[in-house]
Amino acid sequence: MHLKSGPVNCVVVEMELWRCVLIVATSAALLMVGRSRTHWSWSVGIVVVEVILCCWISSGSGAAIIMSAFCGGCTLYFTSGRQEDMLPVQGKAVLITGCDSGFGHNLAKILDKAGMKVYASVLDEFGPGAQELREVSSAQLNILQLDITNSDQISEAYKLIKSQLGETGLWGLVNNAGVLEHADAELLPMRLLRKVMNVNFIAGVEVTQVFLPLIRRAQGRCVCIASLSGEVPFPGFAAYGASKAAVVSYYGALRQELSCWGIKVSIVQPGGFKTNIFGSQEKWGKLQQEILSTQSQEVIDAYGEEYICSLQHSSSTMTAHACANFKPVLDDLQHALLSKKPQAFYYPGPMAWAIPVLHRICPTRLFDAIFTRIFAYKKFSPAEVAIKR
Repeated sequence: MHLKSGPVNCVVVEMELWRCVLIVATSAALLMVGRSRTHWSWSVGIVVVEVILCCWISSGSGAAIIMSAFCGGCTLYFTSGRQEDMLPVQGKAVLITGCDSGFGHNLAKILDKAGMKVYASVLDEFGPGAQELREVSSAQLNILQLDITNSDQISEAYKLIKSQLGETGLWGLVNNAGVLEHADAELLPMRLLRKVMNVNFIAGVEVTQVFLPLIRRAQGRCVCIASLSGEVPFPGFAAYGASKAAVVSYYGALRQELSCWGIKVSIVQPGGFKTNIFGSQEKWGKLQQEILSTQSQEVIDAYGEEYICSLQHSSSTMTAHACANFKPVLDDLQHALLSKKPQAFYYPGPMAWAIPVLHRICPTRLFDAIFTRIFAYKKFSPAEVAIKR
């Protein structure tokens, strides 16, 4: 007797796919919660995950058994990875780029309070961020004027730090400085695309190359802030995601190449956090005007001015939905700098671990359908698309 293929089989396949998506998302979320809380939460999380898995396994699915083993392995990895002793901070120095605000600003204050010698580089040494660091920090924290796209300023910073640290060397470099230009890939002016690639990737690489001799002396650490969008393509983040994907690839190779010197390289890929990288209304207004003044009339007609102006709304909506608590990122940065066994990759923040997993295991069409609905921030469709509907 032959079974007919058709709509029924398609429904069965789709149900199995959704089961897979549900179980991985649930497991990943619980694992990430467990990483930032106490051990009892791990127990609760593991029990819940295993109950779900057992129910699924009862259907006789071989894939579920594999998934169960995978989740169990991840559980052991994440729970065991944070139990080792941390290294002492005394006698160690760290250079952090982009300390005007956000992660860099907060990390500089935490490490200074812990007793580490901190070189906090800022884009504006007279700005409010630099002024706050001066007011709340100890004499061990040094404010450096450093535009990482300026080779002369990088050289000056290197000479200063080398003269102060001597043979001790620089224990840590945290490449945190970055910019974001949020727009559809076709709309983003080439000037801004080059700026994003330069600041987020090329300039950070230059800083790394200049300071590696000092890091080698200390057998220290190089820590990079990448992004979830460097691993998973987000609509509106083509340039930013491309720059962060380059970061992941470059520093992944660097991690392997520098291991023979005892230098550890870690990549931190946060989820969505409410930093100042999205910019202000003034910045969004300038981006809108640059798009309208540089793109061809054909492209502007295809998207429509209403759609282009709505990019401001989507950026502000994403900012409003972002996480304001930086603790998961700051904890991971400290772990990468001071753990005896730092991890190669860190995924702090909401869904930062789950989304890449879903992206890998889901069929592309299914992932796109889920993802575009979850992150549907735009109020309008491009003009030509709206007409066809």
